[in-house]
Amino acid sequence: MVPSRHATELDELGYTLIPSFASADLLAELRATVARLYEIEGETAGSEFRLEPGCLRLANLIDKGEVFQRVVAAPEMLAFVRHVIGPDFKLSSLNCRTALPGCAPQPLHADMGGVADERGPWVCNIIWMLDAYTPDNGPVRVVPGSHRWRRLPASELPDLRAHHPAEIAVTAPAGSVVVMNAHTWHGGLDNRTSGQRTALHAFYCRRDKPQQQYQKKLLRPKVQAALAPELRVLLALDDPLNDELATSTVPRSGFLAAPERPRAF
Repeated sequence: MVPSRHATELDELGYTLIPSFASADLLAELRATVARLYEIEGETAGSEFRLEPGCLRLANLIDKGEVFQRVVAAPEMLAFVRHVIGPDFKLSSLNCRTALPGCAPQPLHADMGGVADERGPWVCNIIWMLDAYTPDNGPVRVVPGSHRWRRLPASELPDLRAHHPAEIAVTAPAGSVVVMNAHTWHGGLDNRTSGQRTALHAFYCRRDKPQQQYQKKLLRPKVQAALAPELRVLLALDDPLNDELATSTVPRSGFLAAPERPRAF
């Protein structure tokens, strides 16, 4: 059950903040695992999906650590997803994004370049802050209420990287979580500090929509074989409709083009 304040904020604003949600132990485990993966993957980090100038990225994280499986299946967070999308949902992707010093602002966008349809919202993004989000280190900005407008920012804004007059920067301590109806216009701001800012993005979609990253193809067979039945359902590994949807050519990102070549550090 989603607490009433958070439910109201999701319905009216399109997002809600849960401060300091992750335990100290979970936060430390996630940070250590992400740092290890960045070191192992080097220039190819994030290449299973798409790269972003000025940032480091990791993709296909369910394949790369049991801790990530716990994150996407956290019961408290799934209750929020259910509130946004309804009961019929699956994991679309789990990525990591690190805004480097000097990183430019992201264009305002809605995830998957989508708007709510006749059934209502179909995307929900949960941002796990592995570092504090401060006003200067590239926090997420949102335009409250824009999830109800049923249009994309590109339809009316000449410069998607410029500040929107109604935008709000969401700041919070490390370990906090932002739950977002991902039709809400949003994007990371520029990092004006000398440090990095890292977050996980657990992205969910309705089951009649394609996954951003086709989990059945990406996960190694040994990882799939070890998953609990509930996780197999969440990842849509045994869903023929999901297999069919994976062949569609709809946009998989609201602002990143594909393909992109691996970057040099």
